[in-house]
Amino acid sequence: MVFIYLQRGFKPRRQDKRNCKLPIERRQGLLYVDEVSCHEIAEKYGTPCYVYSWWDIAQRYQEFDSALDSVRHRIRYAVKANSNLGILRRMSDIGAGFDIVSGGELERVMLAGGQPEDVVFSGVGKSRQEISFAIKASVGSLNIESESELKRIAEAAHAVGLSANVAIRVNPNVAVETHPYIATGLHENKFGIPEDQALSLAVHIHHNEPNLQFQGLACHIGSQLHDIEPYVAVLDALLSCQERLAEASVPCPTLGIGGGFGIRYEQESSFSFEDLSALLENRTLGETELEVEPGRSLVGNAGVLLTRVEYLKPAPATEFRNFCVVDAAMNDLVRPALYQAYHAIEPVEVSDAGEQVWDVVGPVCESGDFIAQERKFAAHEGQLLAIRSVGAYGFTMSSNYNSRGRAPEIIVDGDKISEARRRESIQDLVRLEVS
Repeated sequence: MVFIYLQRGFKPRRQDKRNCKLPIERRQGLLYVDEVSCHEIAEKYGTPCYVYSWWDIAQRYQEFDSALDSVRHRIRYAVKANSNLGILRRMSDIGAGFDIVSGGELERVMLAGGQPEDVVFSGVGKSRQEISFAIKASVGSLNIESESELKRIAEAAHAVGLSANVAIRVNPNVAVETHPYIATGLHENKFGIPEDQALSLAVHIHHNEPNLQFQGLACHIGSQLHDIEPYVAVLDALLSCQERLAEASVPCPTLGIGGGFGIRYEQESSFSFEDLSALLENRTLGETELEVEPGRSLVGNAGVLLTRVEYLKPAPATEFRNFCVVDAAMNDLVRPALYQAYHAIEPVEVSDAGEQVWDVVGPVCESGDFIAQERKFAAHEGQLLAIRSVGAYGFTMSSNYNSRGRAPEIIVDGDKISEARRRESIQDLVRLEVS
């Protein structure tokens, strides 16, 4: 392994590597990821192309870890944010556990060298096959999200003659400011179990389910959150539940506050890991282990999507729009079309051409196929553009719509480049089909 500086206990500092603030920055008019120019990457791997700065991801992980070093804690990386095997292997190497939501993600973790006991399995719709697989693999915890799921897990554990570690996901009815599609902690959401019912199920597990080992309580209230207050509310709710369980003589060794820590896409501020210390003020956790599940906050800003301008369609009259047609599309990055999400976009190389306002669109046959709207920059055909903050929910949400092969994924670590996933060919797309 070459990641010696990432061993647990050593906390790298940005200034130790080079005197810069961000891993993706402009030097002499050119955009770089770590020590490699985006032009070099595009020439070697083509476009569209996802590029991740591993050094930045590792730095953010260490900052997160340091913010909680005064209490027993476990960081479980949310695999759904970016599930590339190269990212997962490196996460495991620096000591991360994993939060998963499918059997496929469990298999990815194991293929990447992660240990099942470092995994928590969340999600409201686990199939019998997924539950059986997770029990046989001895995952760290299956997070229960309904009474029916509890029965299914108990039956599966009994059927294979094994003990299953379980936790209960509590729905604390905490409101947060975020897109409604990614709010998960209200009673109107499908996730988790109301507090009183969750406590009853915990007591039932402890006294009546010999094949289940109760590990604790967990929450997840939403994604892209920027303030500490909702997490304080969640932790206080869980501590209250823990006290009630103690009164019923039910041990609750673990409390999980979930993830969803926000990053900066446009004008919003990134969640400050230092604010996590507020969780520990005037609260005694003792031997309780605090679990957190960051995903986007570790990988989001560490990624760019490189794309090339195919055509410019200037507006012929005022009622028209200026279209900049690029080779990336909604199948590569669906967040703008799905969530109306903002991603900064900029030329890789500074141009002397005059700036205009453009809609940056892709070649997919949908009017919703846009990357950015009404952005002002100097554009020309053949130009290389960088779409920022795509390290999370970029490639993982991509598809083969319009029979387009998915983009390659490249990991940059300093001056080293690794092809973590090659570009898909038409043979990859059709190999499971029969004519």
